Amino acid sequence: MDSGSHKIYHIHGFDSRQLLEDYFSDKPDMVFEEDALMFPIENLTKTFTEGHIKGDVLIDLSLGSLVHHLYSACEFFRHIIVLKVSDRCIMELKRWLDSRTGAFNWGHAAKLHLEKEGKSDQLEDTEGKVRSAVLHVLKCDLEKENITHPIVLPPADCIISAWLLEYTSKDQDDYRRYIRKFSRMLKPRGHLIITGSLNTTYVIVGKDKIHCLRYDEDFAKKVLFEEDFIVDYCKVKKRTAVSDLTDYKAVIFIAAHKKK
Repeated sequence: MDSGSHKIYHIHGFDSRQLLEDYFSDKPDMVFEEDALMFPIENLTKTFTEGHIKGDVLIDLSLGSLVHHLYSACEFFRHIIVLKVSDRCIMELKRWLDSRTGAFNWGHAAKLHLEKEGKSDQLEDTEGKVRSAVLHVLKCDLEKENITHPIVLPPADCIISAWLLEYTSKDQDDYRRYIRKFSRMLKPRGHLIITGSLNTTYVIVGKDKIHCLRYDEDFAKKVLFEEDFIVDYCKVKKRTAVSDLTDYKAVIFIAAHKKK
């Protein structure tokens, strides 16, 4: 299948539950634990516990129905607003937020987070804190000037975007355009935290082959610089997973803030 026939995440959609099962679950044959779970949890815990990033409003603009990147964040923000590009992702996330039967079990990710903080006995409290912190789950359209139109969101102290940009960007211009939109949603000197996969061209979810924008660390930093961000922290980890489901070469974590 050539790249032109790959599905585009926010246009064609995919099975959001299958994504969780294949890339973020605790099943025995899930080979992405170190890259997809441990890496972001370690870096988010480090970034937030340093105490520089906190405030009233955190906006989450991430892939699928991910939750594990919010465990650290909920300790430092009063409210979390989650934006999703599809109804299917919203439904899957709300199933977990409402503790409904059949919800994806994120307990293994919560345990990893708590182990990093030395609080292994606080699993229920941790998941409860995330659920309580999520103020809204809203559908967004990345192509609109105001992506939540007609709702106008308050300027955010921080935006987290986990594995979204490479899935939604058809080319490098799209990547720049989305970073610019994220910037406009932030307060002056607001923070942007990005987790992504480097040099990826596809991800397989169920029967679907999903397009990913191929980019490297230098490109990501260059775009942030061009959009008036200062990179405060960047970590790249070479791929460890052995799988044909996706072809990424490394994972990246970047924490940056607006110059003004």
